Amino acid sequence: MTVISAFGDEIATDLETQLKTLNELAIHHLEFRAAWGVNVLYLSDEQVAQVRQLCDDAGVTVSCIGSPLGKSPIEDPIEKELGNMRRILEVADQLGTKNIRIFSFYPPDTSTNAHYDQYVDEAADRLRQMVAAAEGFNLLLENEKEIVTDTPERCYAVLSQVEGLGFIWDPANFVQCGVADQIDLYWDNLSPFIQYIHIKDALLEGGKVTVAGAGDGQVKKLLTQLRDTGYDGVLALEPHLVVAGHSSGFSGVDGITQAVGALRGLLEEIGQPAM
Repeated sequence: MTVISAFGDEIATDLETQLKTLNELAIHHLEFRAAWGVNVLYLSDEQVAQVRQLCDDAGVTVSCIGSPLGKSPIEDPIEKELGNMRRILEVADQLGTKNIRIFSFYPPDTSTNAHYDQYVDEAADRLRQMVAAAEGFNLLLENEKEIVTDTPERCYAVLSQVEGLGFIWDPANFVQCGVADQIDLYWDNLSPFIQYIHIKDALLEGGKVTVAGAGDGQVKKLLTQLRDTGYDGVLALEPHLVVAGHSSGFSGVDGITQAVGALRGLLEEIGQPAM
């Protein structure tokens, strides 16, 4: 059965409010990116232990670490990111998840993506090193604007080179890169790599983020394809309804409530149960 999860820091800064709201919304899984205003990469051991205890007390499981790995310059030494990854893996282990969200690095000039193809092989090589060093964990590459894998074509070019790297399909991020009809055009190429799904939507005109189904991300069609191919993984809500930043987003309690309702409405329309 498909599982609904959500980025807690989309709800509130403090973890206690994040977990209380998830319980009220009958969501039992957490995408963990930050707590108390501190990114997961920079939490102390004591804070990580507190996260685990609070989650256990609330009956909430950490589904994935929403790490910032790969949201760094592609020209930086890879050793720096491998060091950051070692810390993220320690945190993931303490929080009981094997899933780590990552990215494919910023090219030197992000004012245009016209030259991004030249960085595909380098990004693939760096990600290959990360996968090798993360044995026992699942590294999941999210498509995102201003990184090498911003478009479906470059996602495929990298994923097809890096054995063991999973894919997080984020419909809104593709829309914000100007991609129309993403499921119609790119499902066949990218679906074999899918291991995770982010749920947010956006409008092609202006890039405004919306609840699932209200934008141009073909979210209902994505959910239908997932149903028809037997996907039984996570649908992770990352609504960005109030703030859509490069490193985080915010929706608030009202926003996450709207986002949950929209997703559950789409799932009901297609007859797909979720927990």
